[in-house]
Amino acid sequence: MQIWPAIDLRGGKCVRLQQGDYARETVFGEDPAAMARHWVDQGAEYLHLVDLDGARSGRVENWSSVEAIVAAVSIPCELGGGVRDEETIARLLELGVARVVVGTLALKKPDWFRRMCGKFPGKLVLGIDARGGRVATEGWLETSSATAVELAQQFAEQPLAALVYTDIETDGMLGGPNFAALEEMARAVPLPVVASGGVTTVADIARLSELPLAGCIVGRALYEGNLKLADALLACGQDS
Repeated sequence: MQIWPAIDLRGGKCVRLQQGDYARETVFGEDPAAMARHWVDQGAEYLHLVDLDGARSGRVENWSSVEAIVAAVSIPCELGGGVRDEETIARLLELGVARVVVGTLALKKPDWFRRMCGKFPGKLVLGIDARGGRVATEGWLETSSATAVELAQQFAEQPLAALVYTDIETDGMLGGPNFAALEEMARAVPLPVVASGGVTTVADIARLSELPLAGCIVGRALYEGNLKLADALLACGQDS
């Protein structure tokens, strides 16, 4: 199972939110590229980037930070938040981002998303953020009637790189993941599923690694020192 340290970008800084609430923000660093290098030095083989400004505005905002991160490290980085058109996908891939996470628009314009999957095979990640099993969009500001599993199954046959499943209620709360929801999603689709939200301890990582998951994203627990990246890598069978 892959471990993806998260770098959440807002106003050019590295931050974390609690349950996606922009009013509950903690700043963990002023230099995103330095933070990226730090995680690589600690053994990271992948990085998960989120443009929080973009998730809310509907267009990628932290271009300079993304460019600096990609230039600073040689490991694959994926980015989500504010990806709403083909031009943005193409620009991010050109910049050196390994794969691009699309969330809101996959739900709102499924035909467009299928077309993008065909145009960028193996480069797109379906980002599903759920609250109580229902899909949340627009930077988690809106909740739809569609269930997370229903949305995932719509795109199960597309040439996606992965599916990132975030449980909003556990995100940034350091209370452990929603194991039942993650297992349900991983068994519902033939896509590589990456877990996000609530991963806090080595025991969480070990339990996730027993599920049919391709990876997990770890954020606040790493930044606050609850979890060391080397221990997380060991828990899922990787050496740092």
